[in-house]
Amino acid sequence: MIGGSVQVLYILLCVIGAALPLSQFVPWLSAHGLDVPLLLQQATSGHIAAFAWSDVLVSGVVVAVFVVAESARLAMRYWWWPLCCLVVGPSLALPMFLLLRERHLASAS
Repeated sequence: MIGGSVQVLYILLCVIGAALPLSQFVPWLSAHGLDVPLLLQQATSGHIAAFAWSDVLVSGVVVAVFVVAESARLAMRYWWWPLCCLVVGPSLALPMFLLLRERHLASAS
């Protein structure tokens, strides 16, 4: 995939990366409100849940470091968008950054 088709793929991955996590969080949020202690208790209620959340947290830190470092290296604008997307999760932030990076590289050439 070259150029525009990879950008379309990144946009599709952004939609999926936002839709899947939010499809699980929004119903929970509407049922419990922003009950952070309950959220943390349920997120760490078992080894598998704790495994999944620790993977997401580490991935989020890695994405943030990558976004900041690569954006500085390429002198990218709007580097902060993917960092804001980390509120949803790395599943949105990473494809958002890759889309912005692809567009930046295309405009530079």
